[in-house]
Amino acid sequence: MSAVSNFDGRSYPAKFDALAGQGRDVHGEASLVLSMSPASVLDGGCGTGRVAIELARRGVDVVGVDVDASMLAEARRRAPGLEWVEADLATIALGRLFDVVVLAGNVPLFCPPATRSALVAACAAHLVSGGAMVAGFQLDGDYRLDDYESVCRAAGLTLADRWSTWDREPFLNESRYAVSVHRR
Repeated sequence: MSAVSNFDGRSYPAKFDALAGQGRDVHGEASLVLSMSPASVLDGGCGTGRVAIELARRGVDVVGVDVDASMLAEARRRAPGLEWVEADLATIALGRLFDVVVLAGNVPLFCPPATRSALVAACAAHLVSGGAMVAGFQLDGDYRLDDYESVCRAAGLTLADRWSTWDREPFLNESRYAVSVHRR
């Protein structure tokens, strides 16, 4: 993300912790990514690390990136052995490639509109040939799916799959959320 958020890294994961405590599955994003059998994943806009930590727990080499120092502090507290990078996704250059880049939790929507294209391009540049970028975000705001498709095409990505949830519910024209898989 390229905008600094107003999140509190210590309190942000409470909602997911409570749901997990009730026996709810809070790892739909990780499960979808794991279905692609990646060896390595860049978790862009990782926040407090919920997705990255679950991927690592299941044996994936994962790097979490976020611009928010408070969120990363919580991620580091929860999983000090993982690699956490404080950086702007619109300008990131990690010097390595990944099988999958995941942008869970409305990541493009947290970025200023002027940097969304750069965010997609920078993330796509971190994909191996044939790699996948998976992004999920709300569709009821000012960022339309057509806008996202346009920047993905410009970054050399082709749509492979789309669902309305991380659990792969079918995408319909009236869907208010999209999870899109684009391939390099």
